[in-house]
Amino acid sequence: MKEFKYVIQDEQGIHARPAGILVKAAGTFKSDIYIHKDKKQGDLKRIFGVMGLCIKKGDEIRVTVEGEDEAEAAEKIEMLFKENL
Repeated sequence: MKEFKYVIQDEQGIHARPAGILVKAAGTFKSDIYIHKDKKQGDLKRIFGVMGLCIKKGDEIRVTVEGEDEAEAAEKIEMLFKENL
């Protein structure tokens, strides 16, 4: 399993546009990818799983990736967070 943490920098938090980018990218991998905020988690392959966490600027999230392509998936998703959020 791979995981990383990230503090959201975007003024609007995770809103529809970056959530869509993340979900689309996560969907290209076979691994299970989850985003965690506090004690809640959402499936990063489902837009409602991401939006339902109501992630705001300054929130620290944790992303876990588990599966056959986890290393590549974790690297790509972390890069997207840094570029978009």
